[in-house]
Amino acid sequence: MVIGLLTVEMHLPGARSLKDKRTVLRSVKDRVKKFNVAVSETAHHDLWQRAELGIVTISTADDAVERELAAVRSEIDRVEPGLITRTHVDLMEA
Repeated sequence: MVIGLLTVEMHLPGARSLKDKRTVLRSVKDRVKKFNVAVSETAHHDLWQRAELGIVTISTADDAVERELAAVRSEIDRVEPGLITRTHVDLMEA
């Protein structure tokens, strides 16, 4: 079994409050629900224009995990273009 963690850091220049930030993050989370992943905000909870999401998926093969996480990253960039500042993928064998 392979567990994949995609960490996505985002800059939200249009957010003028935590409410604005949550609106954008809710939109992103709703869009990635169609994938076989779990999503959570993992850092920068009190900052208006910065966010970090942790996205996790599990499969039996490395390539399946990598494809799923790449598709999620592409979807986030498609829904909210230009917001992603950094991504990182960790794979763990269980």
